[in-house]
Amino acid sequence: MIIFGFRGKVFQLAMVTFVCGNCSNQAAQALRKVVTKFTLFFIPLFPVSTKYLTQCTFCGVENRLTKDQADQVLAMGALQQAPREN
Repeated sequence: MIIFGFRGKVFQLAMVTFVCGNCSNQAAQALRKVVTKFTLFFIPLFPVSTKYLTQCTFCGVENRLTKDQADQVLAMGALQQAPREN
């Protein structure tokens, strides 16, 4: 008997502030990476799919992003976290 399946894991990559496309409020957006792996006997072996999502902390809507869009959001988050000189 062979036991196989899939397991998903969520990684929070950043919190970035910008205007939500759904509620039009400027709010924090959680950037998350969801990786689904094939498992054999409950051991995750290799990734089957990878998704990038943002979730608005104001209204809760999730939007799916491409990898390029997620990289842009990460870069925007790095700019927001950088210390500002006066």
